[in-house]
Amino acid sequence: MFKYIKNDLPASIVVFFVALPLCLGIALASGAPLFSGLIAGIVGGIVVGSLSGSKIGVSGPAAGLAAIVLTAIGTLGGYENFLVAVVLGGIIQLIFGVLKAGIIGYYFPSSVIKGMLTGIGIIIILKQIPHFFGYDADPEGDFAFFQVDGETTFSEIINAINHITPGSALIGIIGLAILLLWDKVLSKKGKFFKLVQGPLVAVIVGIIFFVITQSNEFLRIEQSHLVSVPVPEGIDSFIGQFSFPNFAVIANPEVWIVAFTIALVASLETLLCVEATDKLDPHKNVTPTNRELLAQGTGNIISGLIGGLPITQVIVRSSANIQSGGRTKASAIIHGFFLLISIILIPRLLNMIPLSVLAAVLFIVGFKLAKPALFKQMYDLGWKQFIPFTVTVVGIVFTDLLVGIGLGLAVGIVVILIKSYQNSHFLHIEDKSNGKHKIKMTLAEEVTFFNKGAILKELDSLPMDTYLELDVRKTRYLDNDIIEILDDFAFKAKERNIDIQLVSERGVVENPESFIEFFSLRPKTSKN
Repeated sequence: MFKYIKNDLPASIVVFFVALPLCLGIALASGAPLFSGLIAGIVGGIVVGSLSGSKIGVSGPAAGLAAIVLTAIGTLGGYENFLVAVVLGGIIQLIFGVLKAGIIGYYFPSSVIKGMLTGIGIIIILKQIPHFFGYDADPEGDFAFFQVDGETTFSEIINAINHITPGSALIGIIGLAILLLWDKVLSKKGKFFKLVQGPLVAVIVGIIFFVITQSNEFLRIEQSHLVSVPVPEGIDSFIGQFSFPNFAVIANPEVWIVAFTIALVASLETLLCVEATDKLDPHKNVTPTNRELLAQGTGNIISGLIGGLPITQVIVRSSANIQSGGRTKASAIIHGFFLLISIILIPRLLNMIPLSVLAAVLFIVGFKLAKPALFKQMYDLGWKQFIPFTVTVVGIVFTDLLVGIGLGLAVGIVVILIKSYQNSHFLHIEDKSNGKHKIKMTLAEEVTFFNKGAILKELDSLPMDTYLELDVRKTRYLDNDIIEILDDFAFKAKERNIDIQLVSERGVVENPESFIEFFSLRPKTSKN
C-alpha cells in the first residue's frame, strides 16, 4: 500500500485541507456538533479507507445528507437519539453489501455520471465565491440550491459582492495565484514542487497573512472568516466532545425509518461516487461495489457509536485526491490521521487558516471537474448523450445532488426507451411481385414490450395486397406482448389480403394460424 507514498503523502495533505472545512461546514449545516463532522472525517479516512477496495475514493460526512440529518435530529428528539439511527443505518448497509446490492452502481448511464461530476464542479465554484470574498454566512458544505441561511446559491453570490472582506479577498487572490503558478509552472520544474503541493504553500501563506495583519484594521481577518475547529482545554475536555447513542429509543419506529433513509441515501451516493471516481481515475482501477457497501456500513456503525455524522464516499475529496496524484488507499487513510492528529495537537493553528484560501483550493478542484471542453465533447456525442448530461448538470445546480441525478436518470431512461423503440426491428421493401408488395421484417435479438409501439406502427402501415416475410431466426427473446400483437395481426391480415411467411430456426411457415401457439412450442433458449 505504501509503494506510492511519494504520490499519496502530498495528495493526502491536499485532501486534508479540502476535508477540514467541509467536515466542519457539513456538521454546522446539519445542526449537529462541529466535532461530529470531524469524527466522521476521521472514521471515513482511517476505517473506511482501510476496508474499502477503492484505491482513490475518500469517505467522510456528505453534504447530500445534511438536510436529512437536520430534520432527523429534531424529529427524534436529540442528537444522541439520532446516533442510534446512524448505527442502525450502518447495519442495514452491511446487509445491502451481503445481498450484493452494489451491482446497482454499474447501471448508472455514463452521461449522467459525467453530468454529476460537471454539476458538482460548477456547484463547488459557485458555492466558494462568497467564501473567497470573505462572506461566510452560509456554512461550507451546504451544496443545496436553497441554502440553510435562507438564501439561494445565486442570491448568496450577490450578497457576497456587497459584503467583501478586504483581507479575506486579498489572501484568497494571493492563494489562487500560488495554486495556479504551482499547477501550471512550478510542478513541471522539479521533484520538490511535486512533493510539496501548492495548497500546502497557499495555506501556510494564508496563516502568515492572518498573523501579520492582525493589527491592521483594514486587512485583519475576523475569527468568523477562519476555520473553526473546537479547541479542547485538556484530555478530559477532548473526550467530552464525543457523544454516544441513546439505545433506549431503538424501539421507536421513527428511528428505524431514519436509519433506512440514511442507509439508502448513503449507499446511493456512495455507488454514484464510486462510478464517478473510477471514471476520473487515470489508472482505470475498478472498485468492488459490494465491498464498498460493507466498508461504508462498518464506518457508519463506528461513527454513530462515537458521535459522528453519517458517512459516504464523497466526490469532492475523491476528485481532489485524484487531481493531486493519489495512487492508493494510503492517501485516504493518511488524511484521516492528519485530521485526528491536527485537532488534538494544533487546533489553534488550524483556526488561523482563512476560509478564502481553502475556497481557492476548491476553485481548482471545481474547475478541473467542470472543464468547458467537456460540454463540447458531450455535444459532439449526440443528443442522446448530451440531453441527460445537461439535465443532470442543471438539476444539481438548481436543486441538489440526488434530485439532479434522479432527473438525469429519468431522462436517460426515456432515451433508452426511444432507442429501444427504434431498434426493435429492421424493415425494408425488397421488390414487387405478382401484384403484391414484398416486404421483409427482421426482428432484433431481443424484443420487449418497449417495442410494441414501433412494431404496431409498421404492421398497421402495411398496404393491402402485401406479402410479408417475418424473420425471427436471430430473435432469442420475444416478449409475450409482441407475440399477442403478431397474433392479432394474423387475424387482420386476412381481411387486408396480406400473406405472411414466418421464417424461424424451425423452418418456414406460410400464414400461421396462431403465433401464440407457434411460439409456445418454440424451444427455450438460454436467454428466455
